[in-house]
Amino acid sequence: MSSQQKQGTRTGLERGGHFRGPVVKPKNQKATLSRIWSYLRQQRLGMLLATLFVITSSILNLLGPLLIGILIDQYIIPGNLSGTVRMLIILAVIYIASSLFSWLQTFVMTRVSLRSIQRLRKELFIKIQAMPLSFFDKRQQGDLMSRMTNDIDNLHMALSQSVIQIVSSLFTIIGTAIAMFYLNWILAIVSLTIIPVIVLISKQIIKRSSVNYKTRQRDLGNLNGYIEETISNSNVITLFGREKETIEKFKLENEKLRASALKAEIISGFLGPINNLSNNLGIGLIIGVGALLAVYQLVTVGVIAAFVTYSRQFFRPINQLSNLLNTFQSAIAGAERVFEILDEEEEVADISNALEKEQFVGKVEFRNVHFYYSKAKPILKNITFQANAGETIALVGPTGSGKTTIIQLLNRFYDAKQGQIFIDDEEITTYKLENLRSHIGVVLQDTYLFSGTVRDNIRYGKLDATDEEVEQAAKIAYAHNFIKYLPYEYGTMLVSGGMNLSQGQRQLIAIARAILEDPDILILDEATSSVDTMTEVHIQKGLNNLMKGRTSFVIAHRLKTIENANQILVIQDGSIIEQGNHEVLMGKKGFYANLQNQLQL
Repeated sequence: MSSQQKQGTRTGLERGGHFRGPVVKPKNQKATLSRIWSYLRQQRLGMLLATLFVITSSILNLLGPLLIGILIDQYIIPGNLSGTVRMLIILAVIYIASSLFSWLQTFVMTRVSLRSIQRLRKELFIKIQAMPLSFFDKRQQGDLMSRMTNDIDNLHMALSQSVIQIVSSLFTIIGTAIAMFYLNWILAIVSLTIIPVIVLISKQIIKRSSVNYKTRQRDLGNLNGYIEETISNSNVITLFGREKETIEKFKLENEKLRASALKAEIISGFLGPINNLSNNLGIGLIIGVGALLAVYQLVTVGVIAAFVTYSRQFFRPINQLSNLLNTFQSAIAGAERVFEILDEEEEVADISNALEKEQFVGKVEFRNVHFYYSKAKPILKNITFQANAGETIALVGPTGSGKTTIIQLLNRFYDAKQGQIFIDDEEITTYKLENLRSHIGVVLQDTYLFSGTVRDNIRYGKLDATDEEVEQAAKIAYAHNFIKYLPYEYGTMLVSGGMNLSQGQRQLIAIARAILEDPDILILDEATSSVDTMTEVHIQKGLNNLMKGRTSFVIAHRLKTIENANQILVIQDGSIIEQGNHEVLMGKKGFYANLQNQLQL
């Protein structure tokens, strides 16, 4: 299958036709979290090491306040200088070791996250390559790019930072609570009284920010899609003088993103101040109650100091946990958008025992073929014709009549709703899809060239072709005549889309690519419609060489180029209204003859 054929999947059934916006589906956060965990689970060793480092770091942090209390009561107050110095050294070692293990857990978790994200991004890219034409009909390319970049990056940040911190926070909260009850159960209960307030407020904020983060990700995808569309079609915008309108629409989309992002950030931003207030209230309660208990000699000054430190350790992870869970909503929203693509139905699978042929003879038959999205609006109606091996079949008709749909059905970009399509007397559904498309070459009106050399772009039709084969294909396509004048000839670098070449030059390279591929069935979709007459002469020579001995389907708006076709199918409103060669159709004095006569006026 040629690259033009692949690029043809972006055009829709008919130009200007059937674009449908993305469908919003119900979200399931629990299911999304479960799927995220399935990727992390693949990195068991890394997760185990990170968990061990978290536990070690947390235990060391828990020891700190306990030793501070002992330091005050047993060494500072009694005035034991040597003991004080010794305890300070022990505390320094503990906190340095805790920081080291904290760094190790971050390092390991970052590696785990990157490997998981690498796998997810790979699966998403492979999935997009396996999607049918209808998938691209209803989605903007910019939105797909946003899912592969922004959404996955958000998930990476959450996995590398949030997951291990959530584990650390939970472990610290539990350990700190145990330590506080060990020191004094009254102060421990006082410390815990503030938790229900924090949990209730955090739950409400997270619930509301979750919806806003989803809206923000959607608006970001829409903005990226619009930016990609305007950059790709900047020449059209300039040609029609629509810069002002384009800027105004960008401002509108940008404002939508700003508003949704601001709303998400404002609501989530309440967490920090509220949690800090709760934290300070908790510390105030501990100091007040602790002072009262100290007056009655129920606690020591060292215990109160330890409790103040523990309370900070206790409330800090609660605050972090609230903020992390809130931040994680953005990652979940992005992950849902990624998983939405991964759950899309791929191209139809091959049947069991599917046929695989080394070469097609080239006999093609459409038998009572119908195609539609909705039965109320049929696109093709009862298409029936036969093309013998080596014949040229021309498709003629108004824009939107169904010409492009016919060749897309032949490639199985779509499957017919009714009727049958045969190649070499076998239904095309019985062939392996990859094998079927490998024998069909396509040269489109809008040729796409990839970033790389001229040689690489021609070789795209046959990746193992030698340099000699590439140059021979270019000569047959009449592309060699201009390539030899390029700065580095076949080694000249092309920008994405081949925009440093003319339209005609791009077409000649596309023809050379198809010649190198050597398909058994050839499709030419208005391949000369965008070039001048002189360039068309060269392109037509290349096409004539390409069509020799092959069954060819030609969609053309210049009727002069198809007068020698074996059959001409005149398509109107999805039906074949006339069929025959040039002489027969001219003799009928019908639709085709009227077109010819109008062109001659």
